[in-house]
Amino acid sequence: MNEQEYLNQISASVRPTKVVNQKGGILSSPFFKVGVIGLVLLIIIMIIGSILGGNGENAETYAIRLLLHLDNTAEVISDYQSGVKSSDLRSSVATLYSVLSNTSREVTSFLENKYGYNSSSADKDLVEEADLSKDELVTDLFQAKINGTLDRIIAHKMQYEITMFNSEETDLYKATSDNSLRTALESSLNSLETLYDKFNSFSEAK
Repeated sequence: MNEQEYLNQISASVRPTKVVNQKGGILSSPFFKVGVIGLVLLIIIMIIGSILGGNGENAETYAIRLLLHLDNTAEVISDYQSGVKSSDLRSSVATLYSVLSNTSREVTSFLENKYGYNSSSADKDLVEEADLSKDELVTDLFQAKINGTLDRIIAHKMQYEITMFNSEETDLYKATSDNSLRTALESSLNSLETLYDKFNSFSEAK
């Protein structure tokens, strides 16, 4: 090894090691970036889960909303079913009344046994919501009766009510682990599906 090579070797051994640019410190770390992305995704998932979970509503709220709807609709049916001209349609309306009444008893029992429910202490917002829907139904059926179109309108309205019951009962079914209530809801949903088809197929020409 000549002198120049020796000097070059010494120079290389004492040359400062290149330091990785630390501009930004931990903020530029790939692990930090992955962590931030993971946190953002977690927050998004939690938000979506909250929305899909019904905004925090529980089985008691679902049950009270359903019960109020059941009782109000059954009351309206009781007032108007005698005015239905078609015997087949009148029979379907009567069957719907029976289904709603049976489901109401089961839901009432569930609320009383599990939550000590008392109708006088029901949430005012839920009561107001249910009463508003009832008033709209009564208004529509009353006008239909005056105009001689009760059969057609009640068939249409009962389809809509069944759709709403289907949604409400499904929400409650998912929210509760009570086997007795779940069985009652399954029976109700099956009956409502059959009745929906009957109302849907009704024709005044028959």
